[in-house]
Parts: sequence; structure tokens; C-alpha cells
Amino acid sequence: MKILQIIQKPQLRGAEIFACQLSNHLIKLGHEVLVLTIFKGDSDLPFSGKIIHLNRSLSKRFFDLKGWKELDEVIKEFKPDIIQANAADTLKFAVSSKIVYSWNVPIVFRNANKMGDFIDSTLKFYLNRFYLKKISHVISVSKECQKDFEKTFLWPSENISTIEIGVEEKKIGNVPADLQRIFQKGYVLSHIGGFAPEKNHSGLLEIFNELKIQFPNIQLLLIGKGRLENEIKDEVRKLNLEDSVHFLGYRNDVLEILSFSSIFVLPSLIEGLPGVILEAMYCETPVVAYNVGGVGEVVETNKTGWLINKGSNQQFIESLYDILSQIESDKKLPEVVEAKKLVNNSFLNNQIAKRFETCYEEILN
Repeated sequence: MKILQIIQKPQLRGAEIFACQLSNHLIKLGHEVLVLTIFKGDSDLPFSGKIIHLNRSLSKRFFDLKGWKELDEVIKEFKPDIIQANAADTLKFAVSSKIVYSWNVPIVFRNANKMGDFIDSTLKFYLNRFYLKKISHVISVSKECQKDFEKTFLWPSENISTIEIGVEEKKIGNVPADLQRIFQKGYVLSHIGGFAPEKNHSGLLEIFNELKIQFPNIQLLLIGKGRLENEIKDEVRKLNLEDSVHFLGYRNDVLEILSFSSIFVLPSLIEGLPGVILEAMYCETPVVAYNVGGVGEVVETNKTGWLINKGSNQQFIESLYDILSQIESDKKLPEVVEAKKLVNNSFLNNQIAKRFETCYEEILN
């Protein structure tokens, strides 16, 4: 098979990283894969094959005849059997090019979120329905997201599948040199996610500020970038947390950071099935997360982690107290052992890639 993977831009965000890792494994399975980025970015993507950067302007995301033509030319030259659009912007871009330039390669949309949480107007509903009518199949990141997609868009169940995100096997190194001083201060909570409203950084700061009363030396690492970053930095200053909260931007040593963190925290208000949770489990780091999207499909209280009712800061704090108290007394946490088993058995990228391969073949047949 010849597969074209379209991603938004060169950035170390979950959707882009996973698409590249998936593509590497598809190449190992004998397929030819080309990765194409639409918008300008500044990160080195973890893909071993050829990448084409269109470097289109984000301001033209809704109407870009030149960009759509460039995609058409790539398709004519590469002649893919199937195209995967990873996230909403890539879906709109690919479908627009297909409509204007009349190419007929089947498009698969990789749905990584509960779309119903974002469709808050009639206009958004019909606009998304318009684009979705031009694709062949949807691959959803979780069962919960699949059910939501079917309900939101009245989508036929035979044209949607669930294939979860995966984790890349890797030998984990030491504490990153530039972070050693932070890890020596005390317990470390890590959070990975773009600075967007649904990631709930403000709620996380409230939780962390309360936790510091009992654990004054505790540290918080925030990995990611986004439009709300400066706003969150202002909140950190107002709470006098500058010495305890650290903004790390994008990192390529996430597994090392997770492996040496005391707890991974994810108080998101909207999610699909975030790969960072699986990465934390792979690193045997306790996971505390709100029960949103597909999170509850992998995080199970008293088994693989601590699943918290959405918006319950107090329950979140109590779970963090519980974990840190167990760590203090050198108790072995059975949840992290079971979580690692779950990832090894079902969520490694080499396993996930085979499921994508089978899905592609079924679509083409």
C-alpha cells in the first residue's frame, strides 16, 4: 500500500507524534508512507521517511487554492492508495482539495476527540457534515469517541472503527540534565498538554496550590505550548508559584521526564484517549485523571490508576495525597504494575500499526 499521512504542522503534539510513529511502523510492515504537513512549524518530527512541508499560512486555513493545488500535485506524483487526515484542519484541507481538483483517493479521518464537545452551533454541525460526507471512513481513538461521533453526526456504524493510540517502545534514560535541580527539590507532578481551555491548566494550578500546603517542596512540570500559555504564567505569578511551576515547552525526552516523575496528572475537561496517559503507564508512573472521553477505557480506579469525576478538585487532591503518602512509606503501588501490563499487552505501536493496516485493507476492499 501507498499511504499519505497528512498532519497539521511540524510540532511535537500528540496527534503529529503518533501519526509519525504509526507511519514508521507501517513502513516496517512493507508499505510506502509519505508524511505531509500543511502549516508552518519548527519541530523535528519523529519520522524516518520522506516529509513534504507545504508551509501554508494558518490564516488561509479556510480558503487556500494554492495549497489545495499543491496537495493535488503531491497526490498525482505519489499516487497513494489511501490518505489519512489527522485532526480537523487536515480533514478540511484534504476534502477541499479533493472537491476542487477532483482526485478520487479515499480519505480516512483520524478522530482523536469527542467531537460533540466542540459542535456547539448549527453552523458548525452542517459545516463538519459537509466535509465528512466526502470521506470514506473514520478511525476513532476510543470507543467513547466513536459512540459520540455516531450520535453527533448520525454517522453509520459500518463506516467507523476504533483503533486506540499507541506507545513507542524505548529504552528510558536518566533524568534530563537541565531538570536535575528540579527533581532534587521534592516530589514532581508532570502534565503534558497544549495550553488550551479544555486542558484546564487553571484547575490544575488550584489543585497544585492546595497540595503545596502539605507538601511544600512539591514541583509541577508543564510540557507543551499554546495560546493560553502567557495567561497561565500570569496565574502562576499571582499565586506566587514561580519557584514550583516550570514551563518546559515541547520536549523530545518525555518518557524520561515521566519515568522520574512522582505522578502524572491530567485534569482535562475534554479528551479523546490521550497517548500521554499510556506513556505514563508505560513508565510505571501513577496516573490521576478526570473521567472524560476515552480516559476511563484505560484508567480504572484501584486497578490501573485513579479516575476522578470531572471537575472534582477535592477528589483529585485526595487521590494525590493518597499516592504521595504511599510513596513516602515505600509502598509498592499495584496500580502501576497493572497499568504497565495493560500497555504491553494492548497498546504498543507495533500492535496498533497492524490494526491500522487491516482497517486500510478493509476500506480499499
